[in-house]
Formats: sequence, C-alpha cells, structure tokens
Amino acid sequence: MRRILIVGAGQSGLQVAIGLLADDYDVTLVSLHAPDEIRAGHVMSTQCLFGSALRDEHRHGLDIHNERAPRIGGIGVGIAGSDGRLGADWLGRLREPARSVDQRLKMAAWLEEFERRGGRLIIHGATVADLDRFSRAYDLVVVATGRGELGELFERDRDRSEFSAPQRTITTAYVHGMAEHAAGTVLRRNILPGVGEIMVTPSYTLSGPCHAITVEGVRGGPMDAGPGPLGDVDAVLAHILEAMREHAPWEYERCGDVELTDGRAVLQGAVTPVVRKPVGRLPGGGAVLAMGDAVVSNDPITSQGANSAAQCAKVYRRAIVDHGGRPFDEEFMRAAFDAYWQHARHVVAWSTVMLKMPQHAQELLHAAHYSQETADRFANGFADPADFIGWFLHPRRASEYLTSLPIPL
Repeated sequence: MRRILIVGAGQSGLQVAIGLLADDYDVTLVSLHAPDEIRAGHVMSTQCLFGSALRDEHRHGLDIHNERAPRIGGIGVGIAGSDGRLGADWLGRLREPARSVDQRLKMAAWLEEFERRGGRLIIHGATVADLDRFSRAYDLVVVATGRGELGELFERDRDRSEFSAPQRTITTAYVHGMAEHAAGTVLRRNILPGVGEIMVTPSYTLSGPCHAITVEGVRGGPMDAGPGPLGDVDAVLAHILEAMREHAPWEYERCGDVELTDGRAVLQGAVTPVVRKPVGRLPGGGAVLAMGDAVVSNDPITSQGANSAAQCAKVYRRAIVDHGGRPFDEEFMRAAFDAYWQHARHVVAWSTVMLKMPQHAQELLHAAHYSQETADRFANGFADPADFIGWFLHPRRASEYLTSLPIPL
C-alpha cells in the first residue's frame, strides 16, 4: 500500500486525504489544530461552494452540514454610482443552489471523518525540517498550506503572478439578526468603485443560519483603515457596519438588529494573489508537491477559494490514482499541477479583472442591469469560471458580446 503524507487540513488537504483513503492508500494528515480547537477558534473564511464542488461533496459523503445551510439561489450585484448612491442593481439566477458553511464546523467534522475512515491524524505545526525527515517514509508528500515557512518552499511564478502585494484589506464578521434581502436567499456583492467591495453571504455556523459580511477595502482607500487588533471583536463589527453605512447604505438597511454569532466570529487580513511553482525542494534533496492555496492563492473577491481548493483536490486525487505504482517524481508533480492549472488559470484571470475593474468589465456589469441573460451568465460563472474567457475577461470579446445584446448601450 502506497503511503501519502498531506500537510494542511483545509478544503483541499482534507478532501484529497479522505478521497485517497477510499482508493486504498495509506494516508497521514498533519493538522495544526485538533477538531475541538478548530470549532473553538476564529472563523477562517467566508467560503461559498457552487455546482460541481457541492456535487462532489455529496458523492463522497462529505456534505455533512450542507442540508442545514441556506440554499443560495442567486448572485445579487449592486454598483454604487459616482454620487455614492445605488446605481445598477440586479440578480443573476443560479442553475444550482450554492451553500456556505463556516469552516470551523466543516473542517472539524472532516477531520473526525478522516480518522473514522481509517486515516492517521497528527496534530503538529509542521516545519521544513519535519518534512525533510518525514519525506523518507512516504511515497508522496503534499503541502496544502501556504502559511509560514512551508509556503516559502515554493517559488513565486513571476510569469503567472500579476501582483506582488495585497490589493485589498479584508474584514469579515459572521452575524445573526440580518434581515433577508428582498430578492430572497442570495449572495450580495456590492461594488464600490475606488473604494472596494462589500459582500454578504447567507451561511451556516456553530449556532445555526447566519450571514457572513465581508468588507474588502482598496489599499489606501476609505475602507482600508483596519478596526484594530483581532481580539477586539466588537470593534471589528463596528468597522464593518460603519463601512456599510457610509458606502453601501442600501445594504446597511438590513443590519438593524445584527450581533456577532459568537466571540470569535471575526476575521481580518490581506491576501497577496500569487501563483507558485508546484514543486518544492527540501534540504535533504526530496521534492514535495504544493496544492490548494499553497500553489494558487486568489483574493476572495470572486468567492472561489474553496471551489478552487476542491477542484485541485479532485484533479490531484485522479492524478495520484492514475499514476499507479510509478514513482511520484518531479515530472509527476508538474503534470498534476498542469492539469489543475487548466481550471485555475480562469479563476486567476477573472479575479485579476475583478480587482482591477477595467472599463469593459464595468460596462458588462452595468449591462446586466438591463439583460437577465447577462446577469444569469455572470452568476453561473461562479460555478464554471472557464465561461468568462468567452465574454468577460478580454476587452474585444466583451465588446462583441455587448454589441450582440438587444439592449441600449
């Protein structure tokens, strides 16, 4: 039986670990925290899964909380005008409902499920020296965390990385008491030109259904000022509500009775979008494979983090199984990543466009106010980012698409 070591217990690491158990591999997973520590910790993300990612979880018995989570039926977009008032405002209908589950619940349950299915769990903050030692005992070592010194194993791919610094400061709070949007259970995205974005996601947390509010402030802009240290959770929520009141008052109207879902229901930070080379070299000469955020990390502006991680896990699992008994050498590692890149490149390109918001993207998003076809197509791109290449990512194709619409431009 071939032995696989996976370091990192997020969406990608756990999904591939549990999947490989079903394929009769001997799998060891290294997690920084135990399940109970994860449940008691700070929120880790505002993940929202779409389409095939949800279907895969259901197929493999990993949709433990999904049926309790709100069924998100669409993507609502509000765009502030030059006067700060709500300009374009539209709803794209999803062909399949999306769902969002607090990763504290999800990852803790998946860790327990991994052990229940026969996996070996090590609670440890792995270092490069640890990997150097462990690698000799395993056929393949996969690094599914980009944090700390492990992330430094993988060189930045300059040809594929547009940015060298964060483009947004990110503040999130999970709240109870937020009124439902008039359009129903929808993921709301408020685009505030020159200021940033405010997103509201119906979600499910430790205490039941809730909303996750995320403020993404353009660096140096009016929403860039952080609310202070993470420990002051009330200040974090106050910062978020003030940003909504000032820059998206139409969304703030829903917040009359909000309160944090728990004392650790906040998250602050910034993400440098980056593509890294997939093979890392250990001091002893061994090679390790990067996956998930360790190899491609995007700003959460397109809600693709967990979806991309799920896709990476799916592709890597298939590559490992199809490789049979051959050595997991660097050629295999690069080929596995190349297969994943066929999906990830579309997400990277889309995220870059949404962060930069060039003129053609603005025109398309405003056109969706008048064209339900465009609104629906944008919404369903969250489940199939490859579709954006034909109409959203490039100015010429955007112009051709806009010209084809039966609306005044």
